[in-house]
Amino acid sequence: MKTDLIKTTAAALMFSASPALLAEPTVFEVDDEHFSMSFEVMHVGYAPVMGIFREVEGEFVYDEDTGELSSGQLVFKANSVFTNHKRRDDHVRNRDFLHARRHKDITFDVTGFERTGDNTGVVTGDLSLLGQTHPVDVNVTLNKADVYPFGHEKYTLGISASAVIKRSEWGMTYGLDQNMVGDEVSLRFGFEAIQKSGQR
Repeated sequence: MKTDLIKTTAAALMFSASPALLAEPTVFEVDDEHFSMSFEVMHVGYAPVMGIFREVEGEFVYDEDTGELSSGQLVFKANSVFTNHKRRDDHVRNRDFLHARRHKDITFDVTGFERTGDNTGVVTGDLSLLGQTHPVDVNVTLNKADVYPFGHEKYTLGISASAVIKRSEWGMTYGLDQNMVGDEVSLRFGFEAIQKSGQR
């Protein structure tokens, strides 16, 4: 009985960066004005090409008392890819890579969450790309959880995350045989998520 009480108390403290904890699962919406998602892939073995997706939307359900992330989804607009080079951007959007005309959305659906520290964890989810869906593990860090000091002044989570995938698993194989474009793609995220109105 005592062990169960200790476990319950520890779970309630996990991921709390503010004295004011939420009492129940709460919907948080990704703030698209404060969201960055970058990717990095090697080019002919010389240097990594870096890029971003400019358009994203999403939300998730998180219980700060228990540290449970019960559901969530991020949606990236494939056509919003940007690598600071127009011809390359057009190439990345075509059928060799994202095939954005046919597959407009890239989605990540949360399937699970495991805490690894006081403010860290691993989110598991299904990444849908080019009509295929495969599991991906994302390392996450909760940087801050508090009422925003200005502007909307709502309760907000600040999160950093990273993952590494192999694009060939989704059938994106252009340039692999000639080692022109690397298979491994490093992903990095940084964003703020705002508690939806009327939930606190």
